[in-house]
Amino acid sequence: MSRQDQIGFSQRIRLEWLEYTANLVLAGNPRDAIIFALDERLGETLSVDSEVKRGTRHKAISILLRTWVNVPTELRSLRDVGLELLGNSDANGRMLIHWCMCMAVYPFFGTVAGVTGRVLRLQDNVGAAQVQRRLREQLGERETVARAARRILRLFVDWDVLGEAGRKGLYCSTPKRTIQSSALAVWVAKALLAAQGNRSQSPAALFRGPHLFPFEIAPPPLSELEACAAFEVTRHGLDHEVSVCLADPDLSAKRR
Repeated sequence: MSRQDQIGFSQRIRLEWLEYTANLVLAGNPRDAIIFALDERLGETLSVDSEVKRGTRHKAISILLRTWVNVPTELRSLRDVGLELLGNSDANGRMLIHWCMCMAVYPFFGTVAGVTGRVLRLQDNVGAAQVQRRLREQLGERETVARAARRILRLFVDWDVLGEAGRKGLYCSTPKRTIQSSALAVWVAKALLAAQGNRSQSPAALFRGPHLFPFEIAPPPLSELEACAAFEVTRHGLDHEVSVCLADPDLSAKRR
C-alpha cells in the first residue's frame, strides 16, 4: 500500500487544537512538555472515564504531534516555514496552513478534501454517501476508510468549511476564504505538491484544484516560483504552457 493510500488521520481534530499545538512549538517547548500540555487541554473534551475515550484522546494527540512536532523528516523544512507564516497570517491564512500541513503529513486528509471539492463543483450539496462511494472506488472496501472519512467530513463541519444542508449526511459549502499573501501561496504550492506525490501540474490547476475547495487563492507570480530553489518550473511548447513540481526529491519520492 502506498503512503497516499494509508489512513492515519482517523479522528475529528479541532482547529483550535492544531493552533494550540503549533503555538506550543513556536514557544520552544520540548516534545514531552507539549504532550503533557495537550493531554491536559484535550482532557477538557476527551475525558478518560472510559478506555474508548482514553484511546481517542491518545490518537488525537498522536495526530497533532505528527502534524506539528515529530513530522516526517522530509517535511521538516515545510513545517518550519509554516510555523513562521502562522505568526504573520490572519485567521483564514492560519486555517489554510493547518489544512495544508494535514494534507502533507496525512495524504488521506487531502484525498477526502479532493473528493468533497469535486462533488461541490458539480452540485450545491455533497452527501456523505457520495464521498464514501468515490473513496471506495479509489481505495477499496475498507471499514477503516469509511470510518475515517466520516470523521473528516464532520471535521469539515467543525471547521465551518461545510455546513449542514437540512438532513443527516448532506452538506453544503460555506463562503470561501480569500488568501492574498503570495508568500503563503508559494508555501501552499510546496505543501500541495508534497501531499500529491509531486505530480507536475500547472500553477493554475494546482491552486484551483478541489483539494482547496474552502479557499480562494491566486497563484503567486511565476517569477516567485522560478526564483524559489524548491521548485522545478518547465515551459512547454510555443504557447509557453508552464508546469511546476518540487525540485527536492525528499518531498516527493519519499511520499510515494
